[in-house]
Amino acid sequence: MFTGTALSLDIKTVEEYLDVKTVREASTDIGGKMDTEVAIIGAGPVGMAAAAFLHRAGIAVRVFEANPDRAGQSRATTIHPRTLELFDSIPDERGSLAARMVAAGNPVPATHFAALPNRLDYRGLDTSFPFVLLLPQPETERLLAEYLAGQGVVVEPRWKLAGLTQDEQGVTIVSETGDTRRAGYVIGADGAHSATRHALGLGFPGTPASTMGFLADVKLERPPAQPHNWDCERGSYSALPLPGGIYRIFGHEPGDTGLTPEEAARRQAQIPDEAELRATLNRLADDDFGLTEVIWASRTGDATRHAEQYRVGRVFLAGDAAHVHLPAGGQGLNVGVQDAANLAWKLAAEVRGRAPRRIIDGPQSYDAERRPIAARLAANTLAQAALMVTFTPGGKALRDLMSDLIGRNGDTADELRGWLSGLDVSYAEDGSLAGRRVPNLPLADGRTLHRALRPDRCTLVVFGTTVAEGENVVRSTRDWHDLAAVLVRPDGYAAEVWTPGEEIKAR
Repeated sequence: MFTGTALSLDIKTVEEYLDVKTVREASTDIGGKMDTEVAIIGAGPVGMAAAAFLHRAGIAVRVFEANPDRAGQSRATTIHPRTLELFDSIPDERGSLAARMVAAGNPVPATHFAALPNRLDYRGLDTSFPFVLLLPQPETERLLAEYLAGQGVVVEPRWKLAGLTQDEQGVTIVSETGDTRRAGYVIGADGAHSATRHALGLGFPGTPASTMGFLADVKLERPPAQPHNWDCERGSYSALPLPGGIYRIFGHEPGDTGLTPEEAARRQAQIPDEAELRATLNRLADDDFGLTEVIWASRTGDATRHAEQYRVGRVFLAGDAAHVHLPAGGQGLNVGVQDAANLAWKLAAEVRGRAPRRIIDGPQSYDAERRPIAARLAANTLAQAALMVTFTPGGKALRDLMSDLIGRNGDTADELRGWLSGLDVSYAEDGSLAGRRVPNLPLADGRTLHRALRPDRCTLVVFGTTVAEGENVVRSTRDWHDLAAVLVRPDGYAAEVWTPGEEIKAR
């Protein structure tokens, strides 16, 4: 335990650490030249999360949404622990946005990898949220929208981006109706067919879909006994309970696989109705499980693409606008929200004129840190696709092998659990602690770290009993890797660490 001499580290010292020439007088008054400091294209979970993080950091933000009615769209149902930790840093009347989500959702202690029989148990994870939260996307969006409305953040509906131009001072965005807005920066969080990405002329290389399964939210009178079911000859089907007596069902038949891009596109356009879903379940299981109502249905494929870059001048891409993949393990929404959290504090610092080069276009920039994460996500979901839809004896043997390894709860389970939960995602190099997520440490003032983090600057966490506390200095009552202190970024990752005996100062 570090018990060094008392110290006082104020915002000036933190800014010196970041090599910042402070522009503390920079005003949020955007006057007549700009409509907002940051415009966000897309009011899905990623866009609204980015708006929430930026607003908390004191940045004027406005959200633009093309689709007038998103209520029936419910692709994402899974929120993993790291995403809940990020939402836990957004306070509201229930304590935090994460607390409201947990109250509205269905926490379950384990999640699946490739719909294998043995699941990944989250109960032993070092987090305040040791579970998977099943929460339909409309509920997630409703809670985010309510938060933004309560903060006075404007979401403009029926505003579809047609084009944009940018210069040294800002970006002009134009809608399909000719309406224009002016912003200092733009974030494109407008999905896989991103108008923002198209306006930038960015390539979206990758692999087209070769499989196209079914996906639906339904009501079942007698759900299957097992959540995940796989048969070498018939195919696979899963049924996961959501709040309100609804089940998310998804699966594949052998005929859904080995498709050409053209066949996959035609199949994707054939949205299953209630009769087809009944017939599909009967083919897969000899039972329609008492399907009584279809809330929403779609097709889902394994197309995997990754934008060539995440930033062009003053315009950024996040979420599905930057990367798409098979929605295996519910990772898309989570990685997208983590994109938003990584970007928001860096962009806030840039807007205020206190961002060092390394977080603008250097090794700690948004693009440099998040692109490798998305590349790993692509590989992860492609591997899951192979495990889920290889309906051959070899495919069955591979599934049995992987499920057995997970069931042993050893290194394989730990690796997959850490990745899917988001808790082991790291920006560290060469085994350093700098760049790793810092857990939700208990603090001497009764708070926990994630709720104490500042949205617009780093927080110094010190360990021991004789270290002074201040506005940007907190003391942990629990050790972390026997450190003397750790400087924590607004998104909860270590910016710098100090070991006992080291002088805590700007490096």
